[in-house]
Amino acid sequence: MPTPIPSTPISPLRQRMIEDMNMRRFSQDTQRDYIRDVGRFATFLGRSPDTATAEDIRQFQVDQQESGVPVPTMNSIVSALRFLFTHTLDRPDLARRLVHIPFRQALHLEAF
Repeated sequence: MPTPIPSTPISPLRQRMIEDMNMRRFSQDTQRDYIRDVGRFATFLGRSPDTATAEDIRQFQVDQQESGVPVPTMNSIVSALRFLFTHTLDRPDLARRLVHIPFRQALHLEAF
């Protein structure tokens, strides 16, 4: 099912990401979550995510951790950004910079 057309214009990058997700038959819920998570990153940057550097990614993840973002949320953001960098932007070098926290490690960190 195609994504409904919003009443306000969207950026070409967001449109491309939506098209990439549609080609892979992502659910509407996954698409909504990925768009939200990439938006969170863009807000942190204060500019388009297609201008991000490896240091921007590192700083974002440090900020999220220091802000107390729960591990499942952090991992969801990592998935969204990996999709963006790998598929939409063809920047797998940046996707490799993202740190996914295994659930087992998350339990250990929370107990610490």
